[in-house]
Amino acid sequence: MLDDTLLNTEDKMQKVVLGAKQELATIRTGRASPTLVEHMKIDYAGSPMPLNQIAGISVPDARLLVIQPWDPNSIRDIEKAIQASDLGLNPSSDGKIIRIAIPPLSEERRKELVKAVHNRIEERRITVRNLRRDAMEELKGLEKDKEISMDERERAGHQVQQLTDKSIADIEKVGQDKETELGHV
Repeated sequence: MLDDTLLNTEDKMQKVVLGAKQELATIRTGRASPTLVEHMKIDYAGSPMPLNQIAGISVPDARLLVIQPWDPNSIRDIEKAIQASDLGLNPSSDGKIIRIAIPPLSEERRKELVKAVHNRIEERRITVRNLRRDAMEELKGLEKDKEISMDERERAGHQVQQLTDKSIADIEKVGQDKETELGHV
């Protein structure tokens, strides 16, 4: 039971770190990257589909994204979704492919994005701390039910704290990497 609690907590914390990486990958840095648009929902045949499931996305150079829909009839829907997004991108199409020129970021926009990165990282830290709290409460419950001893709870508590510290450090590293990416464009 004790091992289940620790493994479950570790798994959840790793998912929070992975989620932070995926979430920050969608923040535009002035460089073209398929992650900017690949999970964008497109209304295709009456149902929302991620862009990467209805089109190929390539990056021929650092400031250009090329989207090639598998169904040419979906070009208009893809363009509308990109224009409606908060990415500030302007797609152009020749009827077969969509090109998106990625403009360089202004200093003001860069500062806004760095703030957004800080906010998202803080949300992830809070999530990890909440997972730690839940695990500690679960350990106390196991001790109360006489399933583990006080010493076992203490040792497991230290392990949970180590998992928490590692997860928060990993999240902060992801945030610092994104800030560096934003600052050196």
